[in-house]
Amino acid sequence: MNIEAPIQTIVADPLPRRQTVGVDVAGVMVGGGAPVVVQSMTNTDTADVDATVAQVAALARAGSEIVRITVDRDESAAAVPKVKERLDRLGMHVPLVGDFHYIGHKLLADHPACAEALAKYRINPGNVGFREKRDRQFAEIIEMAIRYDKPVRIGVNWGSLDQELLTGLMDANNQLATPRSARAVTREAIIQSALISAALAEEIGLPKNRIILSAKVSQVQDLIAVYRDLSLRTDHALHLGLTEAGMGSKGIVASSAAMGILLQEGIGDTIRVSLTPEPGGDRTREVQVAQELLQTMGFRQFVPVVAACPGCGRTTSTVFQELAEKIQGDIRENMPVWREKYPGVEALNVAVMGCIVNGPGESKHADIGISLPGTGESPAAPVFVDGKKVKTLRGDGIAAEFQTMVADYIEKRFGEGKAAAE
Repeated sequence: MNIEAPIQTIVADPLPRRQTVGVDVAGVMVGGGAPVVVQSMTNTDTADVDATVAQVAALARAGSEIVRITVDRDESAAAVPKVKERLDRLGMHVPLVGDFHYIGHKLLADHPACAEALAKYRINPGNVGFREKRDRQFAEIIEMAIRYDKPVRIGVNWGSLDQELLTGLMDANNQLATPRSARAVTREAIIQSALISAALAEEIGLPKNRIILSAKVSQVQDLIAVYRDLSLRTDHALHLGLTEAGMGSKGIVASSAAMGILLQEGIGDTIRVSLTPEPGGDRTREVQVAQELLQTMGFRQFVPVVAACPGCGRTTSTVFQELAEKIQGDIRENMPVWREKYPGVEALNVAVMGCIVNGPGESKHADIGISLPGTGESPAAPVFVDGKKVKTLRGDGIAAEFQTMVADYIEKRFGEGKAAAE
């Protein structure tokens, strides 16, 4: 076989970030070249102050940079300033976004303390009001945002799309010689709803740098198509997310597939992974997935990376699996403190490998790594620090010894040990 030219491996770098107008959400910048922001939402009854404070605090500790809460009735609106006050006392200064549907205009007018306490308002143009009330009630919310100097996310959702707009576009489409599919027309209605609402908000007096747009759907290909088109037609900051991603691995895969493509193309300024929690599950899982998506793609660095081999017939021992899980769990648990105590620790790379095939090599590439013995191998575990072998561990205490070495390395490189060395 005659090969005239060598095979070339093409590695695609991310496209440049789309230039958007930056929006300041209580000190967290969205768009304008700022790093992609991780957002989440509570599933508590906001009127239950204790439960809401606990969940917002947990989401913030997990790394959510903005947290959205439901404001659906007088009791929840009255609770918002209490929630914020309690969070402030805990030192949790995460921006709170009020999620308004149907009666947001009334709740903001009747509860000025709520309007003041929130960092941002989220409104859905599909249900802010109906028929002759729609524009008036939309305007009332925008006027509140102007009065209290709050940014607004205009969040269109195809599950609650403006039916008057959609019907008009469908009727016009039916008159075409070659009509588009109903799905394509629906996507166009979503985009137009966002753009028309943003234009109306700006006409009322809300500056562009106080507006974020979202256009959420529940199918991967529709999300990609909607945001690609929307990004070509506006320079507003964009919030990404599937509206109902699903539960477990399905929700994680769907969100990663859709948002991963858009982020690679430079589209998206803030993201939320809308996972359905398992019964009794941890709400912070959606924050972890969002962080891991951004970190895996190389856009943000949130926590140290723990590389671990998947295991094979050479690694019948579960020691490397247990150790990798323990190290990763410790990192997640300690990161809220480590972020303050060890600046830069999120850049740490740890390797926990299970046999001699790739173990030593991967461990050398990490900042600190261990190559545990595989099946039939000598019961010895070499440890590498900054590419050099520094020690070989043996016996039943390998896991505990390595954990201690990781903690010592972090202190030396990122803590007081670093200052002493300098």
